[in-house]
Order: sequence, then structure tokens, then C-alpha cells
Amino acid sequence: MSRSRVTVPGNHLLAGLLGPADRHLRLLEAAFPQTDIHVRGNEVTLNGPEAAVVARVFEELVTLVRGGHPVDSRAIVHVIDLVAADESPSEVLSDEVLRHARGAAVRPRSRGQKTYVDAIRSAVVTFAIGPAGTGKSWLAVASGIAALQAREVERIILTRPAVEAGERLGFLPGDVAAKVDPYLRPLYDALYDMLDLNGVQRLLEQEVVEVAPLAFMRGRTLNRSFIILDEAQNTTPEQMKMFLTRIGFESRAVVTGDVTQVDVPGGRCGLDGLETLLGGIEGVRFVHLSSRDVVRHPIVADIVNAYEKASSEAGDEPLGSRPR
Repeated sequence: MSRSRVTVPGNHLLAGLLGPADRHLRLLEAAFPQTDIHVRGNEVTLNGPEAAVVARVFEELVTLVRGGHPVDSRAIVHVIDLVAADESPSEVLSDEVLRHARGAAVRPRSRGQKTYVDAIRSAVVTFAIGPAGTGKSWLAVASGIAALQAREVERIILTRPAVEAGERLGFLPGDVAAKVDPYLRPLYDALYDMLDLNGVQRLLEQEVVEVAPLAFMRGRTLNRSFIILDEAQNTTPEQMKMFLTRIGFESRAVVTGDVTQVDVPGGRCGLDGLETLLGGIEGVRFVHLSSRDVVRHPIVADIVNAYEKASSEAGDEPLGSRPR
């Protein structure tokens, strides 16, 4: 039976640490049922086989509360997960990418997401490869808006391939813009989540923000732009080369994709072998996210793990890792 003790430096921090009606304390007790947690004054005493781990959770929470980071139930869960993975929650969760229109902050919620955000800030081209729910598009759009607000770039360009550009697209009603709009809707959703409605409309009308299918990028040179290519697993190698050669001076590009969800006809994925091809180029970064970085409902991580296990047992080799 191990024993640990954590001293909270100031009673004024205790309310934020324990939560309203001790809600956070109840979450911690449920997460570590074999550890007795006793709070007396500003001292937390821990007894049980995981006392050292729980002590570290409390220490990280104290650091977050002292730094003014809002600690809610979701933050408690993230801190527990990060400590379990032997990572530093206070370093990861305190990095603010953007404060959006409703006042809330967009922050990385895992070590992988923190690595991703840092790569976007430092690299010219960042590739983020990982499963659904890992925040690839969300953090890319937030980083783009932050760069625009800091006047590091003059415009944001959001693009993704319209995979069904043949028969099915042709049967959709309306002009070209109306036909491709369903493919671009997830990018609009991210914009509307982070900016108010009038702000988005104004930026779109002034062409400060452009949302367009990948085919519309051909022949252009994009200077002082933050360019996001979403769903890149559905590009062909030729389309990927075309996109990467659009990057102009003082521009940054982020390419996101999930190599387990390739819908491109013939399966010729533009991400296939790309890390081997471009990995040695200065200014190019590849970040691989996993189920540990999923920030949607916990069931999404379980689903991703189940698919990864099935793929591993079948002996499938992930796309994006094979040399071309």
C-alpha cells in the first residue's frame, strides 16, 4: 500500500481543483477506485496502489488551475489520460491556438495534437495523418485563423478533393458551386464553429477566406496564404504533386488525411509513399496521430482501435508508409 500527499498552494485554488459540489473529486475517485482520496484543508492525502499516479494527476491539475486554465470535467478526463500515457497535461493543455467567437479557447488535447500544432507553427508544409476524430481539420482551420489574425498571412484557402467528380456529381442539381458544396461542407462547419456568422460571410465575400475543390487549384501560385488540403487520402499522386507545387512565398500548407478511408477510384492514394519521398526535405513535417489523440466521444477511440486491430491481424500494411 503506497501513500502520497499533495499540498495545494492556497485555499483559493481548491474550489477550481475539486469542482462544484466536489464533482471533479468524484470523477477522480471513479477513475481510481483502489485509491482512497482524502481532502483536509489544502492537503490531499492518497492511499492505495496508484497513489503516486493520482498524486501526479493532482499536481498537474494544480499547475493548470494556478495558470488560469479552466478545469472542467472534460479537462479532468484529458489529464488522467495524459498522465496514464506518461505525458505532461499542463504543457499540452495550456497551449492556446485560438480563442473563437464564443470566447472559448481552441487547444490541443493530447501530446499528438500538441506535436501537430507545433509542426504547423514551424514548418512550411505539415502532413497530419490519422483516424477520424483526432482534430486534424479542426486544428488546421484554427491555426489558419490564428495566422490570419496575427497578419502572418493574407488569406486562408481551404480545399479538398471532390472524389465523385464524375457521374454522381453530375446528377446533383445546380451550377458547379452548388454541385461541389456538399464536399466542402465540413470545412465551412469548422469556420462557423470558430467565427461568428457575419464574420465568416464577410471573409468569404472579400475572398480573404476561399473554400474550393482541389481541381480549382490547378495553374495557381498561392503567396502569403495559409492553405489546407483536407481529406488528402482521396487525391491521386498527380493531384498531390499539383497541390504541393502551388505553394508560393510566405505561405504555409497543411495536408490532412486518413489512410484507412481511401475512396479515390482505383485506390491510387496521393499520400501513399509520400513520407519516404518528401521526409528528408527541410520545412516538411509529418505528424502521425492515433486513437490516443481522438477527442470525440470515447466510443470513437474504441472503434478506431477495433479497426486497427482487425487490420493488423489481417496483415494489412497502412497506406502512406510504403515507398513508391
